[in-house]
Amino acid sequence: MREISGICSSIVNAVCDVYVGDKDLVEKMLAAALTNGNILFEDYPGLGKTLLAKVFAKVIGADYRRVQFTPDLLPSDIIGVKIWRGDRFEFVKGPIFTNVLLADEINRSPPKTQAALLEAMEERQVTVEGETFPLSLPFFVLATQNPIEQEGTYPLPEAQMDRFMLRMRPGYPESIEEEMEILRRRISWKKDDPTEDVEPVVNLDTFRRIQEVVETIYVDKSILKYISELVRATREHELVELGSSPRGGLALLKLSRALAVMDGRDFVIPDDVKRVAVEALAHRIILKFEYAVEGLRAEEVVEEILGNVRVPKYETQEG
Repeated sequence: MREISGICSSIVNAVCDVYVGDKDLVEKMLAAALTNGNILFEDYPGLGKTLLAKVFAKVIGADYRRVQFTPDLLPSDIIGVKIWRGDRFEFVKGPIFTNVLLADEINRSPPKTQAALLEAMEERQVTVEGETFPLSLPFFVLATQNPIEQEGTYPLPEAQMDRFMLRMRPGYPESIEEEMEILRRRISWKKDDPTEDVEPVVNLDTFRRIQEVVETIYVDKSILKYISELVRATREHELVELGSSPRGGLALLKLSRALAVMDGRDFVIPDDVKRVAVEALAHRIILKFEYAVEGLRAEEVVEEILGNVRVPKYETQEG
């Protein structure tokens, strides 16, 4: 387990060698990727979200495709289309047939095009004219959207938001030193995109084996109860119109097991759950209208729930 933890640390460090930002965000991104979890990056433009996705894919040795979502983008532009070849129809695969798909500015395309991702995000397959085509594993979607522009955009419906394991906000650089480091790295690279010089830390076979190890991690009954209480508390909170679905609990389960592996453990502790609860649950919550218009954020509700739900006492075990 320590060897796997070391590999995970190397992946995170390799990404942070290029991406200047919150290391905790990169670690949570890796935890989601280890469970084939989809991630929504929602923040202002120019914060390096595309660079982060591209570097991450390169470091784990994965195939990467980027789709720029626009108002005229069609579902077939993502999934692919059948073309008549003279004697038969041949399916020409779209960019979704990859390991890491960056759906850039996903809210700039209409709902029909957004929905083209739903089957792939949930079942890791696509269906075209009744024929099903499986996707290669690992597969996960990294989507971005800009929260400050509403004109000409199509907000993601709640059902599609629920398909994202995490919603994360990279944020601005925290200090003047980080701002300067971005500039220094650009000077040293001598180009805008340094990803072609990034070397993979692992290959896909190794990454898949780590994913298999995640599925073996022990989860105590007290942890399962803790996850369930957190999810149910989002539905019972007085400020919430609609709380998290059971998919939110599954997200916490998967992410906490991945974090345990990354920390070199073969069992989950409550801190694993608490570490990702806000990013895994907040986007699954719909606040009551009167509180939403007052500026209350779902993240604040989840943080309050974390403070109110009793954390189970859990004795550390070895082996």
